[in-house]
Formats: sequence, structure tokens, C-alpha cells
Amino acid sequence: MPWYVWCSVAAVTFAMVGTHWDISWHQSIGRDTFWTPAHIAIHMCGVLAGISCGYLVLSTTFNPQSALRECSVWLWGFRGPLGAFIAAWGGIAMLTSAPFDDWWHNAYGLDVKILSPPHMVLAAGIFAVHAGALILILGQMNRASGALRDRLQILFLYVGGMILVCLTIVQIELTNRVVMHTAHFYRVVAIVAPPVLCGVARASRFRWAATSVAGVYSLFLILMGRILPLFPAEPKLGPVYHQTTQFTPPDFPLLFIVPALLLDLVWQRTQPWGILRQAIVSGAIFLGAFFLVQWPFANFLMSPAARNWFFGAKYFGYYVSPTSIVARYQFVATEQGALFAKELGWAVVTAVFTSWLGLAWGNWMLRIRR
Repeated sequence: MPWYVWCSVAAVTFAMVGTHWDISWHQSIGRDTFWTPAHIAIHMCGVLAGISCGYLVLSTTFNPQSALRECSVWLWGFRGPLGAFIAAWGGIAMLTSAPFDDWWHNAYGLDVKILSPPHMVLAAGIFAVHAGALILILGQMNRASGALRDRLQILFLYVGGMILVCLTIVQIELTNRVVMHTAHFYRVVAIVAPPVLCGVARASRFRWAATSVAGVYSLFLILMGRILPLFPAEPKLGPVYHQTTQFTPPDFPLLFIVPALLLDLVWQRTQPWGILRQAIVSGAIFLGAFFLVQWPFANFLMSPAARNWFFGAKYFGYYVSPTSIVARYQFVATEQGALFAKELGWAVVTAVFTSWLGLAWGNWMLRIRR
């Protein structure tokens, strides 16, 4: 297995572990300093991706004997694998966001929203590292055969699952369990999940690819949700409405595993279909199956049965007021009548469109060799 493949997988893992750790740090302690272990873990992704992929590009460019010269692309006078260029840019963007984020917090407050300009620069960099790692592995996988291709396929599906983790983080403020009984929630989710499941599944050619991607997403969040509360934490910012004594874990993963399994089963029987027909069926199946399992599961997450260490509904950030609907385990009001039907209709349209994008993206990735 090439060394740069392992470096890209390590960078992706550092990013997602560090990001969830950092969110938990904000919820349990507050932003006390830039130099927290969680921030360092996040930016280790940028350092690792920038150095390893930058070296890969430079060594391929200036070493005439490099084995990658014949399977590389030219860009701005440099030669290297396409994924290496993307991941190296992502690493640079991540490191650029660090002083910008520190200045932003000093200017506008120690703890602010996830969707801030420096965080979006960081998110763009992290996503570029993920996309670069995916394409870097894919180029190698499409040139390989036998046992090597099988091992690369496992890593490809792993990175695909981490891309799903990455994109759902951006939506975390819009997908809390309190909004799971609104049609808008399903429209928001339909933006990110179908293209990842469809694209990675199409490119991998593995019959259970979507299930594997959703499984990586689910297992990662379950592990983070069970490991983080094992460590003590104490708020350092105020006001403190909820006294935390341990790190606050992420919410229980969304039940993507069910629609992913159904999609894998459907795709095994619809391979001769055109991309538009597949997208219509895939989008409808994804949203229908997800709606049918997530809506009643949301009821469970609001019940006393979910207030334990495994499902994690008992954990709150220090800033959560006891009078808030989150602390009182109440849902945001469901849209009424025509508005609910309209939002749900747009959710179906969104799922079909993003499924089409994912399938088209997957077809493009099938041709990647460089």
C-alpha cells in the first residue's frame, strides 16, 4: 500500500476526531484558548495533508524516475496525482483559517456559531482534504487489481463515510433532534446524504457500498459519542445553565443505514437504467425510507429511554437553558397543512436532484486513473 494513501487516511481521521472533540470542548468548557488539543488535532490534518501531498507533487515533478509521472496531471507547471493537488490546497486553506479564526474570536467573542466565516474557510479546507484523499485512493484503486484493489476499496469506502461525517457537521445546528418532526429537517438532510451515498457507491462498484459508507458514519459517531463522556470537563465561560462534569458527546447518528441498505438492494436490480431514472427512484427511496425510520426514532430520542450513555439524550452543553425546548425534550412545531406538504415536496425534489448529482459524480470518478 503506497505511503501517501495511509497519510491521506490519517489526515481525514485527524480532521473528524479533532472537529468532534472541538465541538464537544465548546459545549463543555468553552473556547478558552486556540491551543487546545482538539484544535491541534484538527490542524494536524492540514499539516499532514499539506506536507505529504506537497512532497508527492514536488517529487513527481522533479524526479524523472518517479513511478507516478505517467499517471499524473499537469497543473501550474507541476505534475502529480489529481487528489494530491486537491488535498494539498485543502491543507493550506486549513492552516490559513487558523489565525483568521483566532482573530474572529478575539473580535466577536470567545464562543460563537459554527457557521462563521473562518469556520467556513476551515470547513472548505477539510472537505478538500477529504475529496483529495478520496480521489487519490480512487486513482490508485482504478489502476490496481486483485488483493491490492480490495484493500484500496476498503479505504475508499472509509473515506467516503468520513465525507458523510464531514458534511453533516456543517448542518449540525439545523439537524438537532428538536427539529426532526419538521419537513424542513428532511429537506436539509437531503442536500448532503444522497450525493455521497450515490457517488461513492457508483465509483466503488461494490454491491454494498452505500451501506458501508453509512456504517462508517454511524460507527464513528457512536464511538465518539461513547468515548468523549469518559473524560472530565468543567465550564470556563458563563453563564452556566447546565453544570457539565464530562465532555458533551455528539448526537446519536442519523439513521442513514436503513435507506442506504435499500439503495444498495435497488441498485443491484436497476443497473441497466439511465441515470435520470435511477436518480428519481434513488431520491424517492432515500427520503421515504429515512422519513419512515427517523420520525419515530425522534420520538424515542425525546423519551426517558434515550437518556442514557448509549443514546446520549441526557447530555447538554453548559449554555443550554433549562427552559429551552432542548432541555425540556420538546419538538419545534411541525409545519401545518400546505406548508408541510410543500416542504416535504421540496425535500423529495432535493433528494432526486442530489441523487442525480451523486450518480453523475460517481460516473466521472469511474474514469479517474491519475
